[in-house]
Amino acid sequence: MVSSVLQALPVGILPEPLLRAESTGGKFLLMAFAVLLFAAIFGLVLFLASLFKGREGEKVQGFLFALPAIFLLAVGLLYPAILTIIQSLRGRSGEAGFTLDNYVQMFTQPELLTVLRNTALWVVLVPFLATAIGLLYAILIDRARGEAFAKALIFLPMAISMVGAGIIWKFVYQYKQTERPQIGLLNGVLKALGFETQQFLLDAPVNTLMLIIVMVWIQAGFAMTVLSAAIKAIPDDIIEAARLDGVSGFRMFRFITLPSIRSALVVVLTTIGIGTLKVFDIVRTMTAGQFDTSVVANEFYNQSFRYNAPGLGAALAVLLFILVVPIVTYNIVQMRKEA
Repeated sequence: MVSSVLQALPVGILPEPLLRAESTGGKFLLMAFAVLLFAAIFGLVLFLASLFKGREGEKVQGFLFALPAIFLLAVGLLYPAILTIIQSLRGRSGEAGFTLDNYVQMFTQPELLTVLRNTALWVVLVPFLATAIGLLYAILIDRARGEAFAKALIFLPMAISMVGAGIIWKFVYQYKQTERPQIGLLNGVLKALGFETQQFLLDAPVNTLMLIIVMVWIQAGFAMTVLSAAIKAIPDDIIEAARLDGVSGFRMFRFITLPSIRSALVVVLTTIGIGTLKVFDIVRTMTAGQFDTSVVANEFYNQSFRYNAPGLGAALAVLLFILVVPIVTYNIVQMRKEA
């Protein structure tokens, strides 16, 4: 954004390296200019805020402090979103007359319907499976010996990038003919048990389920961490009172634990759901969206940057935005209720 602002300035006001920022010196100049610009804006806001006093002045001060964030949201989020919506309504190229063809195509073309089906599978399975595994694990290891080590084991995948996880699991699913030495762990196990080796990433929809396992593997650690903290936050006197009343086992979980961690469950489910809707790296790394495994984010990339159809890509981005907004809104509403 800073670079765009600089390039919009009249020629001659700033030196050429700063305008282009293609050389090392230009990049340093651009970085220094950005820091100075930030300091100048921050100082200006503080100066203006100091001019207003009293109760009414505090409202103006609050507005002034929020103004830079509002400006950045408008320039970095709202403006591109409006441009994307407009582009999605201007045909496959994004430059023709206004039409709904991209949206019609999205819900009628078999390949894109497969993309929507895969995305629905991801959104339905990943949040619930990851949360269920994380919750079960958190309950099993709660106050157990070696709890910290057990938590670290399941949390470790969170430290791996999606691309790294995709590469790891691509090796796990690696296929070679049964009579050859196996590299893939899964096919190695199948061969050791006397079964034929399988191409797990080729056959739909099994290949999508195999990709989903990778995301569940990563997100289960996040779910476990949040839910374990929520479980530990349940007051001991409530648990003791329930035990004195004869409550234990599943009834303790159903009537004490689950209601007590409800807000944490909502946060975990919605957070993983949002992350799942935007999943791209795993699909891109493991199958590149081939063999009917593509999802909305990956198809948006393909249409925009590989198939020369930015209008259709924009329509997919708008669909992704529409799907994410209700989850974010629900999350915010729930957090306000708990506050």
